[in-house]
Amino acid sequence: MEALIILLFSLAIVILMISFFKQDKIAKLEEDLEQMTLTYMQDIYQLKKKVKILEEEFVIQDELINPESKFQHAVSTNELEPIHKILKSQVLSLYSQGLSLNQIAKQSSLTKEQTISVIEQHRLRGNEDE
Repeated sequence: MEALIILLFSLAIVILMISFFKQDKIAKLEEDLEQMTLTYMQDIYQLKKKVKILEEEFVIQDELINPESKFQHAVSTNELEPIHKILKSQVLSLYSQGLSLNQIAKQSSLTKEQTISVIEQHRLRGNEDE
């Protein structure tokens, strides 16, 4: 009986030692998954950078081919900032007097793009205000 207990005890120690030296498959899978995730994240980052560069090149080429799109973009961004009706009427009055765009912008304290936007809006409306 004592021999059986000693045999089982020694067998348990041997199995315990084997379990320490044997590679853990789950840990290996987790490590592989982590490495693969990092690789994919780097790839996605690189692709996003390339897409951003291509979008910038596309915008630049579009501006070279269609220069009025830049003006339309400036007009649309200026429309986000509301211009008071008094300033609009002042700009239109100065424009009807024959002043240059730079002079109108200087006197009305607007940018040249905003001045152009006010005049273009007035033309598009077909002089409804008058």
